[in-house]
Amino acid sequence: MLVVENKIHPAKLERIADILRVIAHPVRLEILELLKEYGELSVAKMQEALAREQAQISQHLIKMKDKRILASRRDGRRIYYRIAIPELLEVLRCMQRCNIEY
Repeated sequence: MLVVENKIHPAKLERIADILRVIAHPVRLEILELLKEYGELSVAKMQEALAREQAQISQHLIKMKDKRILASRRDGRRIYYRIAIPELLEVLRCMQRCNIEY
């Protein structure tokens, strides 16, 4: 019988799969890259950096915040977002190192 040592709990695997499903979108990955680089950004700064509509960016931010991938804080009228799961930075670094042709 095969036994996996240090087996990941099924509930944790479900959470990981959920996170991967949500971030598996080019715009969301771009947002995560920006946040990896700058730590925390307002929607306006992301809009400027990504050259995308504010509504589109906001929709992606809401989906990631709903899944607790991002955290936010309000400062007056601006909302600032940051990555809430520090381990996600490792996933992003791994993606940068991957030798994937495009």
